[in-house]
Amino acid sequence: MEALLLATLYPTRLLGDSGYGSAEMLGWLVYEHGIEPHVTVFDKSARADGTFSREDFTYDHTSDVYTCPGGKMLTTTGTLVNDGAAMLYRASRHDCTDCALKVRCCPKDFVRKVSRSIYEGTRNLAREIARSWEGRTSRRLRKKIEMLFAHLKRILKLDRLRLRGPNGARDEFTLAATPQNLRKIAKLIAMPVARPA
Repeated sequence: MEALLLATLYPTRLLGDSGYGSAEMLGWLVYEHGIEPHVTVFDKSARADGTFSREDFTYDHTSDVYTCPGGKMLTTTGTLVNDGAAMLYRASRHDCTDCALKVRCCPKDFVRKVSRSIYEGTRNLAREIARSWEGRTSRRLRKKIEMLFAHLKRILKLDRLRLRGPNGARDEFTLAATPQNLRKIAKLIAMPVARPA
């Protein structure tokens, strides 16, 4: 019983959707609590205009530089941007001016800039987990739980809580989950087979 309580209070992994996949949340999960993030990474780096996105640039962790598709390096000064959440890597103006890929890389700017989150390591960890067998299993488990919540919201009309405070929310949720659990138990009970007399 104590082991179950400790596993509940101190989980080793978290299953969730992209709402939990922000860089700050992933950093908090991994660095501060040591929890494996089985969540979809919230990422808006893909571009819709046909130009190269951040994934087209290769990052070298030992040298702390990006390499563009044309083979040129993008370096950083180490200054944090976006309220201290990311570092900016820039190519040299000389490299971008004469580059044959400039039209596909940075057609409207003089140089290409790539931002890298300070929590990019945790984002990469979440992406690796998502591609693994454990990640696929976690997605299937999460779908089962999400369906239960969807049933509570749509069928049992628990779209919002009406009682105030944490105790009221707990009581209302327990009352809504009770018929749901009774339905599941009823499906497990074998129906008696009618025997001919």
